[in-house]
Amino acid sequence: MKSLSLHQLYKACVLKDLPFKTTRQLEPLSEIVGQNRAQEAVRFALAMPHGGYNVYAVGRNGLGKRTMMLRYLEHHVDTEQQSHDWCYVANFEEPRTPRLLKLPGGEGTQLKQDLEKLMARLVKVIPQTFDSDTFLERAEQLKNDYGKRQEDELEKVATQAKRKKVSLTVTTPGGYRLVAMNGDEPHTAESFQALTEQQRDKFEDSINKLEKKLRQAVRKVADLEQEYADKQQALNQETLEGVSGHQIDDLIEKYGKLPDVVAFLEAIRNDLEENLDIFLEDNEEQAAIAYASLDKKMPRRYLVNLLVHQKTNEVPVVVEDNPTYHNLFGYVENVTYKGTVFTDFSLIRPGSLHKANGGYLLMDAIKVLEQPFVWDGLKRALRSRSIQINSLERELTLSGTISIEPEAVPLDVKIVLFGDRETWMLLQEYDSEFAELFRVTADFENEMYRTDESQLLYAKFIASLVSEKKLLHCSNKAVARVIEHSARMAEHQERLSLHAADIANLLRESDFWARQAGAKLIQDSHVEQALESAKYRSSRIRDQFYDSIRDGSTLVSTDGTCVGQVNALSVLSTGGFEFGLSNRVTATCYYGDGAVMDIERDVKLGGNIHSKGVMILSSWLASHFAVTDPMHLSASLTFEQNYGEVDGDSASLAELCALISSLSELPVRQDLAMTGSVNQFGEVQPIGGVNEKVEGFFETCKLKGGLNGSQGVIIPTTNVQNLMLSSEVVQAVRAGKFSVYAVDHLEQAVTLLLNKPAGKADANGRYPKQSVFGIIQQRLDKMREHERQEQARDEQKDPSIH
Repeated sequence: MKSLSLHQLYKACVLKDLPFKTTRQLEPLSEIVGQNRAQEAVRFALAMPHGGYNVYAVGRNGLGKRTMMLRYLEHHVDTEQQSHDWCYVANFEEPRTPRLLKLPGGEGTQLKQDLEKLMARLVKVIPQTFDSDTFLERAEQLKNDYGKRQEDELEKVATQAKRKKVSLTVTTPGGYRLVAMNGDEPHTAESFQALTEQQRDKFEDSINKLEKKLRQAVRKVADLEQEYADKQQALNQETLEGVSGHQIDDLIEKYGKLPDVVAFLEAIRNDLEENLDIFLEDNEEQAAIAYASLDKKMPRRYLVNLLVHQKTNEVPVVVEDNPTYHNLFGYVENVTYKGTVFTDFSLIRPGSLHKANGGYLLMDAIKVLEQPFVWDGLKRALRSRSIQINSLERELTLSGTISIEPEAVPLDVKIVLFGDRETWMLLQEYDSEFAELFRVTADFENEMYRTDESQLLYAKFIASLVSEKKLLHCSNKAVARVIEHSARMAEHQERLSLHAADIANLLRESDFWARQAGAKLIQDSHVEQALESAKYRSSRIRDQFYDSIRDGSTLVSTDGTCVGQVNALSVLSTGGFEFGLSNRVTATCYYGDGAVMDIERDVKLGGNIHSKGVMILSSWLASHFAVTDPMHLSASLTFEQNYGEVDGDSASLAELCALISSLSELPVRQDLAMTGSVNQFGEVQPIGGVNEKVEGFFETCKLKGGLNGSQGVIIPTTNVQNLMLSSEVVQAVRAGKFSVYAVDHLEQAVTLLLNKPAGKADANGRYPKQSVFGIIQQRLDKMREHERQEQARDEQKDPSIH
């Protein structure tokens, strides 16, 4: 068999396919490369006006899901769409339920500033006006007028009383005494008793009549007091209107198109009269609360709590990295004043849903699901299309403080969740509402096809990363090397990896080495240096394994021959770094019932897939050598020096070859290693990690005395397309020091390993005598013949045996 040619081991990126000198000449991509399917899903979801068309972006971390979404929204959002500001203001009729105002984008800030200016002016002007000489004179005049009228009313009664020799004295407000007079002095009990009965009756009659008149006078005085209060109120109102009326009128005219704002301004006008003392008294409480809540010292009652403010025609796009309950739905703060917990509408704080309202909210699915109460709250908000601000304490019924219940905010938002496929499947399975609320799945690709066009597109993607991360520009050779590494990451010559995070990291590290060297451009040598540096940083565990091969602790043969012993190849992963290793697979035969004992499975070190592979070997052996007669050879299989769990069927071809060698007693070439899975018909099936496995045996050969030219690796033919081998391996193959063979059937592998034709059965199921399978067949035939002779002798000795 011929080994693979050089072009089959590595598909280079030809510079003529990259018609540019540096990435500076390329237009950076505005989209993420190779994600057309996901992009179409996003376009559809964002264009759908109906509820429930939220997006779940599926794909592993590093594919650029968030970047793609942000770029797409940046370039495709409808900027003609009207954005809105949301404000909370006091509800003067029901303080516990603050009112919500919806204003066009940008006008909320203006309203807040206008009311702050108004209040700042009123705080100064109202005390000055109500302390002015003009106002005080009018108020004093009013007070004097009513005081005189009240005195006049009482004086009339007092005059009548005097004429009837009765004294009227007013003690306290509302208290009075009518006393009979004895000249200038009031009658004492004795002097009054000394009067005649007629005189006493006359006094009592006069006092009774005077009491009636006094009660009428007192009622009149009370009416005058009320009239005075009304007049004083009217005076205050007139004065206040003179100070603030025209300013409020100006604001009403300014916001005339917004009826809710106009109603609020009218409510302020009415409330100012009733709460004038807020401006006239030095309110220590207002100052303390303003200080505690980091606010301005102003009458909070009339200010605007600008919850969310947008620029005109700016569609909000919010990324929430920490979706806790309060961060998402908002909350109401409290301040403490003299030991009392206080809150009002001005202490309502917005959440991400408020900020993203009318636009898009992007979150990580796992983080949303990790936070208590958030997932249920989010579904509730999406179903009801409104945001209700409830503190988490109230959700848990732990709050004992006075709370407010703000008016719910109407919700119009598209949610984009980023997550992996497993989370998506679990939500589909266990949450019946998930499919209703997240009707669109944006499925991100891991790879894209490698063509001349896609390579150029990939180069533009590299240019966009360079531009975005502010790195040095790349030469076309550096771009070609990155593209080749991308194919290696995809483990396919005709594919390119779309793992944007890994490519971005490679470019950053290449940029570092280029700047270290004082270069103006990133060259292919800098990319190579970055790859080597990353490999060196991650390869401590690999080097420990290689040390054990070098010093003989791990038994591996890379030359000579041995019966029942094959070099199988495996891949180990240590936190993102993968490398290949040689594993000695051995098989032994002994007289038995034809069963194959899998030592790994019996000691519970073999996984399910590995056990399945061994069972397939047993069925292949039985179908070839025990169709009509039983096999009298049993075998055992094991991975030597393996002390951990083994899984996967990529060594099943090597295990079968070891069994065949043991059954035929023909030695196996130790300068060849092999990998591949095998089915019941002997067809060789593809496996993963082929590049690492080939390179692993290559390194093993170097460690065990160097390359002798006969060494190589056998891989499945279907894995040839996955080869993107290191330059060192390719150079060794070019120099004829190493070989890679591809097989698509067991017979080819057996022929290579045992240096003897495997053999093809004739019409009677007999294999050529000198073939490998023929030798096994003859050995089994001898054992069967021996078994028959033994049975015949036993029957002669004891006729009852049959």
